[in-house]
Amino acid sequence: MPAPLLIADVPWLLYRSYFALPKSIVGANGQPVNALLGTVNAVLTFYDEVDGVVACMGAEQADYRVRLYPPYHAHRDPMPPELAAQWEQAPSLLQSLGWTYATSDKLEADDVMFSHARVEEERGGQALLLTGDRDLYGAVTEHTAVAELLKGGEHGVIGPTEVRKRYGVEPAQVPDFIALRGDPSDGLPGAPGIGAKTAAELLREHGTLESLLSAAGAEATDEDADAAAVRASKIMRPRVAGALRDNAELLRKFKQIATLQRITVAPPVDRTSDFVGGERMASELGMRRLAERLHLLARS
Repeated sequence: MPAPLLIADVPWLLYRSYFALPKSIVGANGQPVNALLGTVNAVLTFYDEVDGVVACMGAEQADYRVRLYPPYHAHRDPMPPELAAQWEQAPSLLQSLGWTYATSDKLEADDVMFSHARVEEERGGQALLLTGDRDLYGAVTEHTAVAELLKGGEHGVIGPTEVRKRYGVEPAQVPDFIALRGDPSDGLPGAPGIGAKTAAELLREHGTLESLLSAAGAEATDEDADAAAVRASKIMRPRVAGALRDNAELLRKFKQIATLQRITVAPPVDRTSDFVGGERMASELGMRRLAERLHLLARS
């Protein structure tokens, strides 16, 4: 099996590194570079196992998602200024390493990653998504997996089997699952009273959100809707059927929000890392330890 293309969720890596590493890690200007350091080091964990790197960024939130549900992402705190400064420096540092930088003004990093994964599949390759965002479980196939960073510099791989074990549904059903269960990180409440276990059970029985809403009598107007829904299902209780009917349109919007969007992207032309260029950039930023690591990699 060919080595996969590593497709990295740069916003997630920057946030993760900023809050995990000490702010005392500073660069030439005396300002923190912890987010930059952690991001690059996380990608380097995979450098000898992958065929190239695509570093993805994007809009903080897609406008169409906010139009569908205004509270989407609204609960998130503003980006700390010390992280914002590193955010601006990230593209130059990542590109100095020879990695492909990909972004979108209108869609989010998740969508950019999904698009690159599908292009890599179509050219006969494998894709490995480096992210902690479980929305991207919906991108998992036999040729695309999610990389899971573990303690001690180790990592795991989440393929279709692991998605089924964790969510109880197929990867293709992840947007339906998120719509029902909700996603606190995105500000989506899901269906009232329906947790992960019930959401998975309902989707295993009905397949899609739309089929489930139909079984729940979302279009029905008569007083026997609950009874009809219960008869149409082995597990649907009247309370669940009522919650689905009462929130049908909102749940459809949640699924639209959770569905990854594909944009036009090109596969990376050059898949080799430029550790010499990265060392030079790291030195300019005052990231001495990273420069030393890249110097050793360039000579290996």
